[in-house]
Amino acid sequence: MNHTRWSPSVTVAAIIEDGGRFLLVEEHTPEGLRLNNPAGHLDPAESPLEGVVREALEETARTFVPDALLGVYLSRFVRPARDGRLADDVTYLRFAFCGRVGDPLPGRRLDDGILRTLWLTPGEVRASRERHRSPLVLRCMEDHLAGRRHPLDLIATDPSVYAAGG
Repeated sequence: MNHTRWSPSVTVAAIIEDGGRFLLVEEHTPEGLRLNNPAGHLDPAESPLEGVVREALEETARTFVPDALLGVYLSRFVRPARDGRLADDVTYLRFAFCGRVGDPLPGRRLDDGILRTLWLTPGEVRASRERHRSPLVLRCMEDHLAGRRHPLDLIATDPSVYAAGG
């Protein structure tokens, strides 16, 4: 029996719509340039809400103000070994938040690996499916358009998360 404990990678994502367009990032990946929601891994000593604000700022150079939890999603990504790279098999647990952003902050650079930000219509997002980093890009947009919203206080972060040495 295998006693290795499975644990998914926890990520946060900002689903940002303004005037009928969604803010996506174009980023470098081992599979080439891909489109994604502003998203990334939750850091130690950080709540999901703090994480999504940080990730959105790093990837868009804009301040993100979450309005609601869109949903919690579980997905799996498998990358076969190739070109001297090891295989990857990662399950992601994504907390997706919807909200709004301000204008780009002067002098703020986009995170390493982020080529640019794009505002795309739902039709453009659907038409670019083969370029999405994950199937969750489209799923989150569709859930947003369907009006899914949950209160932000649905997620509680215990103070022990912030304890030194944690």
